[in-house]
Amino acid sequence: MSIRFFVLTGMAAVLIAGCGESKPPATSSETPEAVETPAPPSTSPTPPPAGPDISAAEQPAATPKVEEPRNLAARKLAPEKIKRGEDVYRANCASCHGPNGEATPGWRTPGPDGRYPPPPLDGSAHAWHHSTETLEQMIREGSPGGGMPAWDGKLTNQQIDDVIVWIKSLWPDEVYDIWYKEIENKPLPKQQG
Repeated sequence: MSIRFFVLTGMAAVLIAGCGESKPPATSSETPEAVETPAPPSTSPTPPPAGPDISAAEQPAATPKVEEPRNLAARKLAPEKIKRGEDVYRANCASCHGPNGEATPGWRTPGPDGRYPPPPLDGSAHAWHHSTETLEQMIREGSPGGGMPAWDGKLTNQQIDDVIVWIKSLWPDEVYDIWYKEIENKPLPKQQG
């Protein structure tokens, strides 16, 4: 598995290969395995690399429950957006991603067509590796190869924004904090000029 970073017109775009195989950051002091990261020098650390690839036989039967967020108020996520987003999610997204964003067992195993089933959105997989802008684009345009349908024209801008707020409200505090510092507000490399 490798993580590659690209800089496009002053905005960092993250391409994460094998997204469905990543995990939230570990809380232990173990050193993460080396991962190819051809990125410009940065003064802040990159998000933790994903764990090693594991075969279907080595996978746990179910994804472990992630820690509930304790500090939603500090995130400044509007409660009315969270509620509206939950309603839109349950009506349009829950059938694939699970009623609480937990996905279904086996989401790490590709199907006969080679595509991975819809991943969890609750902070236990890769959704937190993407900026708000990237999450919005993925919802609007769908996923490459058609695994996730495009919702542009089916959901309003407000509905898409609210769903993203609801998804962020699911993430454990540690995951949200890392996402906010390292993905959403990552300082861009200084341009020489």
